[in-house]
Amino acid sequence: MIPASYFLILSIVLFVMGAIAFFVKRDLITMFMAVEVMLNAANLAFIALARSAGSIDGQVIVFFIITVAAAEAAVGLAIILLIFRQKKTIKTEDINLMKG
Repeated sequence: MIPASYFLILSIVLFVMGAIAFFVKRDLITMFMAVEVMLNAANLAFIALARSAGSIDGQVIVFFIITVAAAEAAVGLAIILLIFRQKKTIKTEDINLMKG
């Protein structure tokens, strides 16, 4: 059996990569995918810790995180689509929603 520490290290690496991508990239789609990677990293950590503890609580939390991620995907993509229709770009430098 693979130790839980390997999964936790992988989870940390994925979360850091998602955070770096979120702050470095200036594209709404890339930022959106980075948030999804960070949510999946958290899911991996919960599953690894729950499995090492022999509990099912982590899997229940992951179920709720997946539900929130699905709702976030639907709403987030709809918002990105509306912004693209209005501004004709998805670059964050070109989008300033505070101007009229």
